[in-house]
Amino acid sequence: MPTVTVGRDLLFAALGETYEKEEFEDLCFRFGIELDEETTLKAMMRKEKHIVEEAGDDGEILYKIEVPANRYDLLCLEGIAQALRVFNGKEETPTYRLADIGKDKMLKMNVKSETSKIRPYVVCAVLRGITFDEARFNSFIDLQDKLHQNICRRRTLVAIGTHDLDTLQGPFTYEALSPVDINFVPLKQTKSFRGDELMEFYKSDQQLTKFLHIIENSPVFPVLYDSKRTVLSLPPIINGAHSAISLQTKNVFIECTATDLTKAKIVLNTMVTAFSEFCERKFEIEPVEVTYDSGESYISPDLTVYDMEVPLSYITASIGVSLEVEKVTSLLNRMQLRAERSESSDSECLLKVHVPPSRSDVLHPCDVMEDVAIAYGYDNIPTTKPASIKPLPLNEISDLLRVEIAMNTYTEVLTWILCSHKESFEMLNRKDDGKSAVKVGNPRGADFEAVRSRLMPGILKTVGSNKDHPKPIKIFEVGDVSLLDETKDVGASNRRHLAVLYCGATSGFELIHGLVDRIMEVMAIPYVPTGEDTGYHVKLSQEPEFLPKIQASIVCKGKIVGHFGIVHPQVLDNFGITDPCSFVEINIEALL
Repeated sequence: MPTVTVGRDLLFAALGETYEKEEFEDLCFRFGIELDEETTLKAMMRKEKHIVEEAGDDGEILYKIEVPANRYDLLCLEGIAQALRVFNGKEETPTYRLADIGKDKMLKMNVKSETSKIRPYVVCAVLRGITFDEARFNSFIDLQDKLHQNICRRRTLVAIGTHDLDTLQGPFTYEALSPVDINFVPLKQTKSFRGDELMEFYKSDQQLTKFLHIIENSPVFPVLYDSKRTVLSLPPIINGAHSAISLQTKNVFIECTATDLTKAKIVLNTMVTAFSEFCERKFEIEPVEVTYDSGESYISPDLTVYDMEVPLSYITASIGVSLEVEKVTSLLNRMQLRAERSESSDSECLLKVHVPPSRSDVLHPCDVMEDVAIAYGYDNIPTTKPASIKPLPLNEISDLLRVEIAMNTYTEVLTWILCSHKESFEMLNRKDDGKSAVKVGNPRGADFEAVRSRLMPGILKTVGSNKDHPKPIKIFEVGDVSLLDETKDVGASNRRHLAVLYCGATSGFELIHGLVDRIMEVMAIPYVPTGEDTGYHVKLSQEPEFLPKIQASIVCKGKIVGHFGIVHPQVLDNFGITDPCSFVEINIEALL
């Protein structure tokens, strides 16, 4: 979950009340967030640099608060404070409104057709008469960063630009031009750069280099201009220095360019609802008209309140508590969802829930039900036991095999589901044919490049990390693997596998072979001669991870369901294992 770092004293000032740490932890728990850590800026820096020093007066106390990933409105101090004030009954949910100005006085954003080649959508708004202090300004910038990392998917879906409107002259245009035709002074610079020069310049910038790939190979770059051809920004990379906002800024122009219009609207609503509180006219946002060359136009932001009807019986049955309609509406009001009894049905009690533009996470009646449960208090919901629970057959078989193999003195291990591509193929003497491995599109590191397609790499890594452990090492794992599957709508499917490894002074091949026979006996699958499909038999195999001629395939009812053998010395060496090993891996689902 995202973690938001806020100053404790600033937060308490915004809440209008001070708390002891335990009291604030309890408030967070009751609201559905969590106080993760109490720290200071100096302590955070020491921790990051692994410096051990005695704690002293480190200055301002900071709270690191974990919030739900879909609650974008809680990604800043202002959003958290407002939500907690409403939750505590200190104020009502704000009513956000658009400034009442005619279309003739409204700022315009004209979108050129060429933007469809790179980043086709844009939404805009103005925060008029805003008052910044240092804390609010820093929070405003930090919220943009949090949104960029979260819903904006590192600026690939949405990029936010904020500008001092008083330095610009409308109407504005959103265009897509050749990099050599774009020239401006970027933020925090004094020299003017062409678009292609900026790509080279920021390759050495630790913060911005990770966003260059989004547009650097495109024949056109997106760019925003005012009426005097002053560049506002080159999204999603950098804003122009001319319109940079500061503590003295009074009118903020916000533009969000995007490849996903829905996400752009959510991001813009999150920005303006969080900080319109500090505008001269509280909770009022000035709209901007966006027009396209095709003739299409719309007004942004869209602050429409979304109305949803939810049956009371659905809420109470899902939570397991009988509540009156008045109690439920009161609980929803505490969660920033105005609610009232609907008059549209006489046969069933319905709640009409008004979802504000700040609550983009409320999409379904189940979201309303969840907010009722949070406000009611999970600790207050009585514990009940379902009348009957019957596990899935696959889980029953998995548990049965776990017990049986453990009784054979093997120890169960749990390994990572994600692994490196090298571990799945090259280190097992295999080549990737592109038909099995489920690869991660944007891995965080080399160890998380793919979803495991077999359990063997994890088992061998475990032995390699414990090679000094007394021998023999006898371990097993029951877990899911993923394989590409065109018949599934997600393109892949999970399969439950069993893997067992013996490592000792000798290979233990006969022990693994005996365990295979025991597994089949437990599964009530008889051994049959080759050619019969009523049971199982083994036949010579040629898997590259095993020694030739000392390995076998397990054939059950005409299908190969697994392999076992002595692990190839090269594979053992790849994983840093010095003792011989025997290994078996079976697809449990194929035995059902």
